[in-house]
Amino acid sequence: MSSKRQVAVVGVGQTDFGALYAQKDARRNETALGIEALKAALDDAGLHKNEVDGLITSRIEYAASADAMGFKSLRYVNGLEGSGRMSGVSFQMATTLIETGQADVVACVYGNNGRSVQMKYGGYVGTPTMQYDGIYGMTSPGASLAHMYRRYQHLYNAPDNALANIAINNRNNALLNPVAVMREALTEDQYMASRYIAEPLRLFDYCIINDGGVAVILASMDRAKDLAKRPVRVAAKAAATTISNFYSDTNLFYDICQDVGGRVYGESGLQPKDMDCAQIYDNFTPTVLFSLEGFDYAPRGEAWRWASLDRIGLTGEMPINTAGGHTAESYMQGWGHHVEAVRQIRGEAGARQIPNCNIVQYMCASPIVSSHILIGE
Repeated sequence: MSSKRQVAVVGVGQTDFGALYAQKDARRNETALGIEALKAALDDAGLHKNEVDGLITSRIEYAASADAMGFKSLRYVNGLEGSGRMSGVSFQMATTLIETGQADVVACVYGNNGRSVQMKYGGYVGTPTMQYDGIYGMTSPGASLAHMYRRYQHLYNAPDNALANIAINNRNNALLNPVAVMREALTEDQYMASRYIAEPLRLFDYCIINDGGVAVILASMDRAKDLAKRPVRVAAKAAATTISNFYSDTNLFYDICQDVGGRVYGESGLQPKDMDCAQIYDNFTPTVLFSLEGFDYAPRGEAWRWASLDRIGLTGEMPINTAGGHTAESYMQGWGHHVEAVRQIRGEAGARQIPNCNIVQYMCASPIVSSHILIGE
């Protein structure tokens, strides 16, 4: 039996999130946004669409997308739901397809027109479970995260301003990102004065609802070496689930993150101290604290102290969410973090570039926990 092939990211593309946010359009199409991002990713890689033999879509329907993209004959195609946990799942699925020889070049494509069509992520009862949760106001992941964070505060004595640095750091980074949605500085006073959405979570603890598209193209390392950009190798990947009828996890995703982290560190031979920056799925700011602890960046119960602006800022020892994250750059449900990781490793992040960045970890703490480590070749 042959050993698995090495895989690299060879192309990334995205839309201008800030420009799309500034002008809503009820006719804006999510598939078209995904196609725009895919064209950018193909150009970035120096690939023609006919060289792609695998397609994974998220939030946009795969058959219509493949047809609109001009993919007539693919070795693999699949479409995944639009929840944020699926960005890591899509990325790792594409990696596995290439590792096992089922495809050579796989495009992962995401499109979202949520702002223009006034998408709501809460306030409605959309599933059988919500019929019971809804009477208590539990109609969105934000409400569940609020409960989880209240538990965290109780267990670890986190003060009322403990999440402020996460939101402020995202805004600081977005100031240097020309396509970010939120490009105004945020102070702690402004953060503390903002209204509660689901107490104890405030306005600036929540991700943005916006429009956009993101595409990531992966290929075998042999193929990657002949393409336009420096290959960014997938050094390790791992995932696991803690699925139930509820988004909340009383253990704050800690055990499942420990499992995924142990495997991804074991496969790569790397540890958190070896990372040059971290891209952390941040649908809500508490998720960053849960991730930092679950993946061994900070001691359990100490992430709120550990994550000082001096430490997690662009010039700190462990920069986090260098493009602005989901509360400032855009909420592309995890997809933008993959693009930013690649650009940091290539040295293409402009004013927010981390010097000598070559190793980046992506982490997603959610009912499907995923993580992968990327290294420049």
